[in-house]
Amino acid sequence: MSRMGDVLAGLHAVWEFESDSVLIRYERGIRTPKLFQVLGERRIPHEAISEVALAPGKRGTVVLRAVPRPGADALMDAADGQLRPGCDPYRLVVPGERKALAEYYAAELRTLAHGAGDEPPGRYLVAPPEAPQQFKAYDGKAAFDGHSVSFRWFWTGASSAKWKAGDQHFPVAELSGVEWRSPELLDGHLRLLREAAVPGPREQADQDPASVVFGVGYGPVHESLPFAAAVLAALRPPAATGAALPRRQSAAHRDPADIADRIRHLGELHEAGLVTDEEFSAKKAQLLAEL
Repeated sequence: MSRMGDVLAGLHAVWEFESDSVLIRYERGIRTPKLFQVLGERRIPHEAISEVALAPGKRGTVVLRAVPRPGADALMDAADGQLRPGCDPYRLVVPGERKALAEYYAAELRTLAHGAGDEPPGRYLVAPPEAPQQFKAYDGKAAFDGHSVSFRWFWTGASSAKWKAGDQHFPVAELSGVEWRSPELLDGHLRLLREAAVPGPREQADQDPASVVFGVGYGPVHESLPFAAAVLAALRPPAATGAALPRRQSAAHRDPADIADRIRHLGELHEAGLVTDEEFSAKKAQLLAEL
């Protein structure tokens, strides 16, 4: 893929395909999911992608989705499969007239991401939401400064068990994980998991001083999920989170038959007016250089 100019626009987002990553820029329109507006943009290294899927969507659209590797993105690890399709930051709905472009970029991205595997990479490859983070839950206010999490209880919502325990302060060093249950579920909550926790069944979230519970208007996805992701990312060892991301080798010396197929497809896009003369020439030269 070229370093500039390879762009695919879809519903609520634009994907820019670069030599080592995909830069996803989310719209800020009134109909754009609030989670996308909060994320703003995200750079997804090819190493963070395990596979690429393209499927028919509603009303003649096509849906492009990059499937992240487990352990590559703290946001998706925290979400744990609970996001609705419309709020999936790795999903792009493309108008039907751009189907050919979507197929082309899906094939290119699939080739570049090939070989990343499904094994957890040992560190987060996608930049997590930054601290400080805070949000209002139903029974308290949660805050994270990058080093510790604090819960301050509300007298109108907190249980007597939480009032007796008092406001809570949890250094990251004492945590082993984060459990996020979507506020769109009946038992939505955010729970901090601790190394020294007593084995056995966990307390109900509304009774556990290491948890805050959600409710209608309290702990919405676009506030509580980035919070959970930021805390989860802070649990990784400093050497891992601070390490520079290695650049993958370019897709050089690819199969000549694959290159020929890409050029043929590129020519079809050019003839259809979806690729300019300059883009066609530049991309063709790049593909030929990979032989």
